[in-house]
Amino acid sequence: MTFSVDFWKMLAGVAIFLLGIRWMEESLHQLAGRQFKLFLRKQTASRVKAIGGGALVTAALQSSSVTSLMVLAFVGAGIITMQNALAVLLGANLGTTVTGWIMAGAGFTVNIEQVALPVAGLAGLGYALFNRAGRWYNWCRFFLGFSFLFIGLGYIRTGMEGLVTILDPGQYAGAPLLVFFGAGFVITTLIQSSSATMAIALSALYTGVIQFNDAVGIILGSELGTTIKLFIAGINGAAAKKRVALGNFLFNMVTVGLVLIFLAPLSHFVQEVLGIRNSLLALVFFQSLVNLLTILFFSPFLGKIGRFLEKRYAENKEESHFIHKVSPLVPSAALVAMENESTYFFHIVLDYAWHSHEWSNPFQQEMELPAGFTGKTVPGKYEYIKLLHGELHQFYIQLQKHVAEREELEKANRLISSVRNLMYAAKSMKDAIPDMEQLENSANDIKYAYYLKNRELMDRFCKEVYGIEKSAPAARFAELARLYQQVTTGYTQSLKDLYRETTAGSVNETEITTLLNFNREIFTAYKSILFGVKDLLFDKEQAKYFDELPGFIR
Repeated sequence: MTFSVDFWKMLAGVAIFLLGIRWMEESLHQLAGRQFKLFLRKQTASRVKAIGGGALVTAALQSSSVTSLMVLAFVGAGIITMQNALAVLLGANLGTTVTGWIMAGAGFTVNIEQVALPVAGLAGLGYALFNRAGRWYNWCRFFLGFSFLFIGLGYIRTGMEGLVTILDPGQYAGAPLLVFFGAGFVITTLIQSSSATMAIALSALYTGVIQFNDAVGIILGSELGTTIKLFIAGINGAAAKKRVALGNFLFNMVTVGLVLIFLAPLSHFVQEVLGIRNSLLALVFFQSLVNLLTILFFSPFLGKIGRFLEKRYAENKEESHFIHKVSPLVPSAALVAMENESTYFFHIVLDYAWHSHEWSNPFQQEMELPAGFTGKTVPGKYEYIKLLHGELHQFYIQLQKHVAEREELEKANRLISSVRNLMYAAKSMKDAIPDMEQLENSANDIKYAYYLKNRELMDRFCKEVYGIEKSAPAARFAELARLYQQVTTGYTQSLKDLYRETTAGSVNETEITTLLNFNREIFTAYKSILFGVKDLLFDKEQAKYFDELPGFIR
């Protein structure tokens, strides 16, 4: 019974600690998220500044994962180079040790009741009372999270002290170092916080459950475990993101391997040569030393490592099917490729429309969509669509420079207009998803029925618009005009129906807002798809009719 209480007390401490980390991270994002991103972006002008920037941002945010995910976004957007992205990650690994220094320096000496609890009480009251949109709310959440670090650490330490009275610490004395390394890796992989793993290791070391080298094994395991989140985030992303994730993993894996080999002399250096007798401070210093040595070891080779990663993950051409095979220098061939790519883009947007409304694409095989796309989640498909849109836009810009014939330029303009409007459609459907999920899960029968109705309408619309593409060219104009009229009439009728339900009292003010927003987003998606199809299938004269219709997005 005592073992159970102490174990759950320790586990509760870990949960409170993680909650504190999250609140600090989220509040700082709200208070200065843009400033952190701009600072990190400016610091990547040189390798040394990138390392320093990564360390400072991570020390402030108390999360190397957040810094790493920022780097992934910057690299994916082409804002920073691969070498400097790797430098930021090296700095982030050093910056994350700040939490360990705070815990070792104050967490086991400060009286929790005298310091952390008053801060938690005052900050908690502010957190509950202040407006969520205000800065005071986020400052209170930050200090509440900071106090939770110490409260959580206190529970972990108390739980460990209770376990020591039951368990014999001597039974772990002969355990191989790899056992502790594995424990650190598994714990960090599961909870995705090297700081929480450090809190556990410090508590176990403080209470005498483990010895110094055992704690070092746990920390080394956490150094490798903390790379898994970034690895997962980049595995299905663009080639640049995969390079960053693999680079971070290789840094930590090589460093951990070398430290395990030279563990004895390093431990001797920290404890005997430097004379750090406090085992808690020695452990945190050891972690900082390892990350500092990693920076010194890898910094001179970042250029070569970056080139190796670029070869390992060549720029992924999966996004485009046709345009990467031809050069814009040959406009006639480039226009054919762009037209084929635009048709493919139309198909994947239709597939996204079906999938986002929880339908299977009945024409998936006929469209010859790649498994790399069809196997993605709804958010993954949207990211894929954005990437392909960007590639098509860049291709169009290059093509413009080499097109001499007016007709060819007009065709290129229509094709990029088609792609642009189809991208608008995908964005509208993405924005409608939160409202759609709310309608789907609503206990209000009116809202749920509206969700079912619109789901059916989307399936029918996608089938009809795909049918227009496959119909005889002579019949396409009349079919598209009919479908446009059907969509506009349907939108007007749906507005009347919604206002009638409001008048009848079936939905309240908030619910009608959700319904109207959802209705507008879906209507915009319908119109944008139709306009995209118009520019894809029709010549200048046929397209002119639709250009003059009201409401289309140009």
